[in-house]
Amino acid sequence: MNHPFRLDQTTAIVTGGASGIGAATAAMLTAAGATVAVLDLDLDRAAAVAAPLAGAYALQCDVASESSVEAAVAAVCERAVPGVLVNCAGVAIREAAVSQTLGNWNKVVDVNLTGSFLTSRVVARAMIEAGIPGSIVQTASIMGLSGGGVYPNVSYQTTKGALVNMTRALAVEWAPSGIRVNAVAPTYVRTPFIRALLDQPDIMARIYDMTPLRRLAEPEEVASAILFLASPAAAMVTGHTLPVDGGFLAQ
Repeated sequence: MNHPFRLDQTTAIVTGGASGIGAATAAMLTAAGATVAVLDLDLDRAAAVAAPLAGAYALQCDVASESSVEAAVAAVCERAVPGVLVNCAGVAIREAAVSQTLGNWNKVVDVNLTGSFLTSRVVARAMIEAGIPGSIVQTASIMGLSGGGVYPNVSYQTTKGALVNMTRALAVEWAPSGIRVNAVAPTYVRTPFIRALLDQPDIMARIYDMTPLRRLAEPEEVASAILFLASPAAAMVTGHTLPVDGGFLAQ
């Protein structure tokens, strides 16, 4: 019997794959046997991530654009219908609610929420048309399950909270087609996404104080949770959001 974490003969799409959690996930899924399409707005960086990974390839994709998502997924389907989608593309604009512009609000919503919906919808269509079961993993956040944090970040928290419930809704809707939909909810992860915070000792001290394990998560630790949810090991898991948070939400 194949190991339950193996993804041999499976094509996987990872959005936001050019860095951070997305890049670590692309590497993790490749190591589990998948052929990975690394999608990102920055094609050069996506190609650099894909280059050392056996069978992986890069495609440019703006997840906030319906036509861009459709074109990228169609290009993947020309090779093979994906059995796994991991939505890692995301942005954060850390501003107080009273001063956040509508433009900045819309940018975060477009990428984090609408982008995840568009890619999930297009990939699910392909899975359903091909008659194959599949797994979709969203990247939510502890900020989608908590109103707290170390700074105002309402647009990010709102989109990640909505993503948690979208995960539930899509899991119920697509279960009859054999498509599982889950999410991970990482804590602060040591990636370029929080580079500005790493240079602020006072903020880092607060993050450590809020985290029982007293450290940041590493991208590979989140990628390991994503691999579990994407793999046959989680065959009976759907509609679930798995915190990878060092105990942050347990307090």
